[in-house]
Amino acid sequence: MDLAAATKKTAVAVIEWSQGRARLAHLALDVADREIVELFGTTGMTGIDCPVGWPQALIPFLTGHLNFDGGPVLAHDGIEGRRLLAYRDTDRFVTARTGLIPLSVSADRLAHPAMRCAVIQARIAALHGPQPRDGSGKLAEVYPAASLKVWGLTARGYKGRGTSEAERLSVLLGTLREQAPWLDLAGHEDRLAGSDDLFDAVVASLTARAAAVGRTAKPDGAHAEAARREGWIHLPTSGLPDLLT
Repeated sequence: MDLAAATKKTAVAVIEWSQGRARLAHLALDVADREIVELFGTTGMTGIDCPVGWPQALIPFLTGHLNFDGGPVLAHDGIEGRRLLAYRDTDRFVTARTGLIPLSVSADRLAHPAMRCAVIQARIAALHGPQPRDGSGKLAEVYPAASLKVWGLTARGYKGRGTSEAERLSVLLGTLREQAPWLDLAGHEDRLAGSDDLFDAVVASLTARAAAVGRTAKPDGAHAEAARREGWIHLPTSGLPDLLT
């Protein structure tokens, strides 16, 4: 799913997988929390394009500020200290792997969607049990722009409502269809070409499949503990055809 702060910009895509084929079984825009939780309960893996957690350093920093405790606050003085408050371990991992810089969950416009995401995670936990933030359960954090880059798809400048953005999105969709001829879009081509939110939801669903079949980079070593607390963006480690395995 492509999760936004508002339901009207939130999109979901459900892909059904079979031997050698995949089909877009459900595509929707303007999706509320209830539908998201219901869909989670009917799918094997959900990919969500939104941070599922915050930087570990942020909580003691805010608590120190609240309690007039200068220790944890002063520990993050300067630009490098503030970067630890703004970016998670997984954000730095994605940048090192792809060159892309994810938006900051604590210091950018992702903050509102992340608050909604936290509520959705709580609703899912109440009905289906808590989902590990590292993606080892049925919920995996994804980053469509990074997935597209790994898959060799140019993904710059397609977001927006201008003519140039629409043209880039149409070309991007065409390239995706060429590289994944086994993916049946079930007649939704025009809708996908007209909405970057719907398109990102499809990419999120494809990345969820990659996570489900073990084709994403898993957190290990020094990354593992941070991923459990902060969340982990699942980057594909192989091409689109490998999603059929």
